[in-house]
Amino acid sequence: MGVNKSDLEAFFNPGSIAIVGVPTGAYRFGGMSFLEKLLESNFSGNLYPINPKGGEIKGLRAYPDLSSLPEVPDLAIVAVAARLVPSILEECGRIGLTHIHILTSGFKETGTPEGKRLEEEIISISRKKGLKVIGPNCMGPYCPSSRVTAWGAIPGLDGPLGVISQSGGITQRLTEYTCSLGIGTGKAVSFGNGAVLNSSDYLEYMAKDKDIRVIAMYLESVQDGRRFFRLAREVARKKPIVLLKGGESEAGAATAASHTGAMSGENRVWEGLFRQTGIIRVRSLDEWVDTIAAAALLTPPKGNGVFLVGGGGGNSGAYTDICIREGLGVPQLSDSTMKELRKTVPAAGSIAGNPLDMFRVFQDSKYLAEILELGYKDPSISMVIVDRLIARKAFHLPDLPDSTPEVINFLKEMQNRKPTVFTVDSEGGDPELAGEGALMRRVFCEAGIPAFPSLNRAARALANLLRWSQQVGGMPGPDLDAHQ
Repeated sequence: MGVNKSDLEAFFNPGSIAIVGVPTGAYRFGGMSFLEKLLESNFSGNLYPINPKGGEIKGLRAYPDLSSLPEVPDLAIVAVAARLVPSILEECGRIGLTHIHILTSGFKETGTPEGKRLEEEIISISRKKGLKVIGPNCMGPYCPSSRVTAWGAIPGLDGPLGVISQSGGITQRLTEYTCSLGIGTGKAVSFGNGAVLNSSDYLEYMAKDKDIRVIAMYLESVQDGRRFFRLAREVARKKPIVLLKGGESEAGAATAASHTGAMSGENRVWEGLFRQTGIIRVRSLDEWVDTIAAAALLTPPKGNGVFLVGGGGGNSGAYTDICIREGLGVPQLSDSTMKELRKTVPAAGSIAGNPLDMFRVFQDSKYLAEILELGYKDPSISMVIVDRLIARKAFHLPDLPDSTPEVINFLKEMQNRKPTVFTVDSEGGDPELAGEGALMRRVFCEAGIPAFPSLNRAARALANLLRWSQQVGGMPGPDLDAHQ
């Protein structure tokens, strides 16, 4: 059954939130921590802490139950013991409160008969009452634009990323990581066991959101595999889906089962899913973030030819090897491009060609712009990777102001720009260098130009984006009736 965009909107843009199970005592994770984080995030709507004793909590009037509230809230966050959750859902049904996030754990993921029974009761009540439920056993919805940021990057940053995840911890780390780069999250959901609403429901919802350009997913399993296949195949033709799969190994699958009660399925089935839908598979947090950055900020390249600019003689050879291993090409430049290059690249101490080893590009932003123009005009080049050094004593560089703002301005003015990314030499054991590199990466990403801490990561991200573009571009239109 399909999901209308309006069906889930109240989770991400609620005007009022009730939190069921807020203690009056000391701070602890659960109802109290969610209330405090929503206050810290400056949520502008009404917040209603629910505690049987009533009174006042964090300066807000507390109510003994949902039925005593002055209005029916748009969203309820349930943080009571698992055995009490069914009765809370019954009360939601009585008062017409339809959108519920169950934070509580202790259901199917426990593997116990009682946990399974309680989850089945949740499903039964929700179907009978027409409730829309996120969870149980999850962190729920996240939306910086409406200040629904009780977890994840707080207060977060609005942007083109949508996140659908069975793990709250992984989603929190992802939103923090992308936010640190200046890439915001439009909406995210941690849905845990997915007893009522599942990954396909959220995928269908985010597919209809015109502001979400890239969808990141962390899944350990899929309910209703046929529906997910049909939907993913259709969505991936329009928006990149970047998926990190949990439970790939036998040991990982066992861990996933204890995490959300999910059976993760055979790896060969998942490989078939990726191959037939166009979903981009990643295998680490870094690759996830890098591919998201490339997909969110770049138009897909039209071919695999890369122009490598900078890097030094030894690095140039190593960088070429890395690109080739990732399925990218480092082609020879055209005769006309080479003729222009030789006018400015000295024969000694430099290499004119592709890769281009020319120290001047690190110091002279106008010269770098001229070099990029040559690459953009060359028919063998489809994308450009520029090495961006952070000045330090080892490089014998004069004390010059950072030219990054000038470089960004030149790139913004270039109408014929092909997909261009920067690598910032900041990996290794030097904490000061790492900090400077992270700041420079953010500056580039905020300007809409992906930047990576190593060429390995840049090449993998570009290769993932290229493969997605080639795969969905070569796929026939989805036959939605073929897998009914």
